[in-house]
Amino acid sequence: MQEYERKQLLERVNKEGATIGASIPEEIDVQGERVELRDFVFEIKRRETIPEGERDRVERAKRNLRKERLERLELIEEGEISREEGERLAESIIGIDRALEGLQQLGPADLENEVRAQEVADKKRWTRFMRQALGLDEDSTPNRR
Repeated sequence: MQEYERKQLLERVNKEGATIGASIPEEIDVQGERVELRDFVFEIKRRETIPEGERDRVERAKRNLRKERLERLELIEEGEISREEGERLAESIIGIDRALEGLQQLGPADLENEVRAQEVADKKRWTRFMRQALGLDEDSTPNRR
């Protein structure tokens, strides 16, 4: 592979928005293990909450995908590969990125606690706002007209 071709592939892989329109690979070898990646991502995303045991599995999968992505990227950067192999690696990296995006967007494991924490934070913000508006907060000056 020529150096300019290598640079083009690296730019394509690292370009913001590279995953737009990209699909998650049906199957992929990740750290020496064959993974049905598309089914895994869709199965996880379909659930409303992720049980703690499954969350560990998802975190492990994300770590392995990141490691696999890095190894494939290094092959493009430094490996003695053909243009065709570089193209295949670039496409697989973009597919891995797409899968990682899907797994990153998972909601919290415990929705009830998350809702409660949001309500508490909202009340604190409202109280702080009211104290400032009424001039009761130490950091604010009294509201005079």
